[in-house]
Amino acid sequence: MPLGILDDHKLEHVPGTAPLNELGREDLEIDQGIDRNLLKHDPTGQIVLVPQPSDSPNDPYNWSRWKKEMFTVVIAYGCGCVGAVGPLLTPAFVPLASEFGVPLQRFTLGCNGSCIVSIAAGSLICNTLAVKIGKRPVYLATTLGLAVSCFWAAEVKSFGSLAGARTVQGFCMVTLIPASIADIWFVHERGFRAAIFNLGVLGGINLAGPIAGSVIQYGSYRIAMHAMGGAFVLMLLLVIFFMPESAYHRTGALNIDTSDKTITTDKLEKSFEKAEVQQIEGRGMSISSTEPPLSWKQELRPWSGYFDHVSFWRTLLRPFVVIASPVVLWATLLFTTCISWLVLISITLSQIFAAPPYNFSVSAVGATNVSSFVASVIGTLAAGPIIDGVVKLLSKRNRGIFEPEFRLPVMVTYLIFTATGFFAWGESLYRQQPWPIPVIVCMGLINLGVQLGTSSVVTYVCDSHREQSAEAFAIMNFIKNLFAFGLTFYVNDWIAMQGVRNCFFVIGGITVGCFVTTIPMYVWGKRARSWVFRYKVLDRVLKAV
Repeated sequence: MPLGILDDHKLEHVPGTAPLNELGREDLEIDQGIDRNLLKHDPTGQIVLVPQPSDSPNDPYNWSRWKKEMFTVVIAYGCGCVGAVGPLLTPAFVPLASEFGVPLQRFTLGCNGSCIVSIAAGSLICNTLAVKIGKRPVYLATTLGLAVSCFWAAEVKSFGSLAGARTVQGFCMVTLIPASIADIWFVHERGFRAAIFNLGVLGGINLAGPIAGSVIQYGSYRIAMHAMGGAFVLMLLLVIFFMPESAYHRTGALNIDTSDKTITTDKLEKSFEKAEVQQIEGRGMSISSTEPPLSWKQELRPWSGYFDHVSFWRTLLRPFVVIASPVVLWATLLFTTCISWLVLISITLSQIFAAPPYNFSVSAVGATNVSSFVASVIGTLAAGPIIDGVVKLLSKRNRGIFEPEFRLPVMVTYLIFTATGFFAWGESLYRQQPWPIPVIVCMGLINLGVQLGTSSVVTYVCDSHREQSAEAFAIMNFIKNLFAFGLTFYVNDWIAMQGVRNCFFVIGGITVGCFVTTIPMYVWGKRARSWVFRYKVLDRVLKAV
């Protein structure tokens, strides 16, 4: 029972479990006849690389540090733009609803609701295309679509046209970033990079308001949309030059994390069947690669030639099958509530602070998000030492064996900060306390907890289902956006009828309830991963035909 996690005795090796350092790993040599020196390590020589990279120079795990970091920088900027375009107009919902001559609830539904529901549809279709032909073509197409739709929204003449532009934006806002993180970063490096992904999204959400609020108040929403379109043009250039294809058919690498054997060898084709154990003889032996490195010019091609042989329709159905995994089901619950509550806050800020006793202007309503951005930055800086640090510490105490469940203790920060923040937010607004209390203290707590919590959820899914991470995040985004879309139907009326305290006390209670499910997930998570593998829960649709 490794540190409270119930062990599994039905598989030789549970997928997801892996050696993270050499402490206590003599079993690799004694039990399997494998020389531990065959395993590749980080530059310090102390941490085993999980997953094990191949010997090919084109394997994304073997990219240079500079190339990986630039890829991540573009991720952060792109996520910021995508995060910003959603709530860009929310500080001005009240005056814009009057300008277009529609009720606030209908404007919210048409402007944000249409965007949110199309994200759900886009997450499935774009994921299918990404699995079939690689992620780079999808990144290029969706970034171009976002630029065009922003310029369209800036020139609309009617509310219907604005809703149409927002629908296109939503379809193109689908994110494949968590799967891309798993494509290029090792387990011990993913916590901080997942936090960067979240910072981009949350930073965009939180900074869109302060910036767009002032632009809209002193200019117009059209100027804000034109500027957003320009930001995506820059993003398109960054994707072209600094985001090569990260999907890769890996062959010859030692598989120490996704098989039911302690060590297997990856095949060329992507397969979800149990791999056969291949004995590797000889001390110090390594698999040589004759694959020539791709030139920078070759990497600029819109499509790398990557192709997955699984049928299109089976690929489309994959996300709905992956939800059968208890890990993905739990992650969907937490991810949905984490992000949807932030959407709820963003679409009610104008309603709350534009009214008495605060009477904020459009720019002042937008500025309320500054504290949320600061909290997200703090959460990002803390995520690396906390999330990755906890994993390394617990792995050492577990005789050098990493369990994905070691990501979950950090979820206690979600309970402490986010749940407390929601209760305090509702109470402070009910009592009409000075604006620094709800805006700085409460929103800061909420976003700090969400940043750490979602980073933990994202890395847990990547570590538990590395090969199915794209499908997992597709269904997570699909369900999250359907739930958020449902909120747009009633949230403004909910607050108007029941008041902010009752509304956010309910949200705070749901947050606590969702967190409690983390405890059984930590205890039984390893057995859940074993069950998924043993009963081939994912194979019927995920298996190639």
